[in-house]
Amino acid sequence: MDKTTSGWIYGLTGVLIFSASLPATRVAVMDFDPVFLTVARAAIAGILALCLLFAFREKRPVRSDIVPLIIVAIGCVVGFPLLTALALKHVTSAHSIVFIGLLPLATAIFGVLRGGERPRLAFWIFSVIGSAIVCGYALAQGISASPTGDLLMLAAILVCGLGYAEGAVLSRRLGGWQVICWALVLSLPVMIALSFATMPQTIAGIGGPAWIGLIYVSLFSMLIGFIFWYHGLAQGGIAAVGQLQLLQPFFGLALAATLLKESVSWTMFAVTLGVVACVVGAKKFAR
Repeated sequence: MDKTTSGWIYGLTGVLIFSASLPATRVAVMDFDPVFLTVARAAIAGILALCLLFAFREKRPVRSDIVPLIIVAIGCVVGFPLLTALALKHVTSAHSIVFIGLLPLATAIFGVLRGGERPRLAFWIFSVIGSAIVCGYALAQGISASPTGDLLMLAAILVCGLGYAEGAVLSRRLGGWQVICWALVLSLPVMIALSFATMPQTIAGIGGPAWIGLIYVSLFSMLIGFIFWYHGLAQGGIAAVGQLQLLQPFFGLALAATLLKESVSWTMFAVTLGVVACVVGAKKFAR
């Protein structure tokens, strides 16, 4: 199996894991404060990351890796989780699809700026069309908007795209799982302190779904998903593999249909086919 194909498989696995992140966050913030949820998930994942690095006796990053790791931490460990958690206090997880549709484009742009990639014009055409399809579909559902929630989601997309691109570049030197682990460990002292400072006074009123949401975003969204995602970006290319994020909202629809027995309309199916076509086209012209 060549690196490009392997990168797409790893990237697709990461997207599948991330697909449940926003719904899980939405459930968790119903009972948890958004700031506590952000720092707690990072602290839990950071402790696990420290154990992994110690168990495999990984070498410490060199001095030149520290600033990029800080960027990854700001974008993916703190920025995106906090901003989306705050946004989901104002908008539904369905409304966030509008902005998730912009994430592949943001990742590709930062891939050019930070990763030195140079996709062809046709790639950008497919990328913009794919983002427009996702955003257009979400807007067509008639979802009411919140200016505060929208601005928070837009900021989340920007910092996340930067964190993805920066982490992918580092992954070429450090390895995919090592990058997210070092970023989590770098943030760990602050995250643990903030977790104790913002923890709920009582857990009596916190329901089971909120705990499940916290566990999911801590283990899968914050650590396991990134192990696959960064490895995929590093092998298959930041801009190209990043387009797989266009499928993320529709994987969420599939999960809803399978687990929650919600209906999937022919419109959803048609839009999904259109997005798949854009992803395939973007892959073809990514380099």
